[in-house]
Amino acid sequence: MKKAQKGNDKSFLKLFQQYEEEVYRTAFIYVKNQHDALDIVQETAYKAFKNIGTLKNPEYIKSWVIRIAISCAIDLIRKNKKVVNIHPQYTEFIGIEDEDIPLSVSLKDLLNVLNEADKNIVLMKYYFGYTFQEIAEMEGIPLGTVKSNLYRALEKLHKQVRRDDFYEQ
Repeated sequence: MKKAQKGNDKSFLKLFQQYEEEVYRTAFIYVKNQHDALDIVQETAYKAFKNIGTLKNPEYIKSWVIRIAISCAIDLIRKNKKVVNIHPQYTEFIGIEDEDIPLSVSLKDLLNVLNEADKNIVLMKYYFGYTFQEIAEMEGIPLGTVKSNLYRALEKLHKQVRRDDFYEQ
């Protein structure tokens, strides 16, 4: 870690590779496609390498890298909102395939009902397994706020699931 913080690129690469898969999964949850997720992994590695000297507590390296990945993903999503989508009547020319949608895609879609801050808390708690205290420290907010935001987000997800179940019947 100390070599990486002093700018040793081989040490940093070895360190980053420990978290690369989790960075990719985090990015994929946000952007929902492999190409953009891989771009985010690259951007995360670049930003982490460039700023590793600013990391004060080496024990938080994993959460620090994940926060960079989330930030890069949100930036890409905001940038892509400016892209004009194809009108539905032209989708027949794209080659849409009929296939079952896996449950994981449905869960990703479900998470989209949450704002970015609540989505981050839910992912950190249930996807990465961080404690409430760790999330509070990473987000820079009080412990009680983390808990109330998480429970509010879970209630919102619960209502959305009930609404979706109602419409499918």
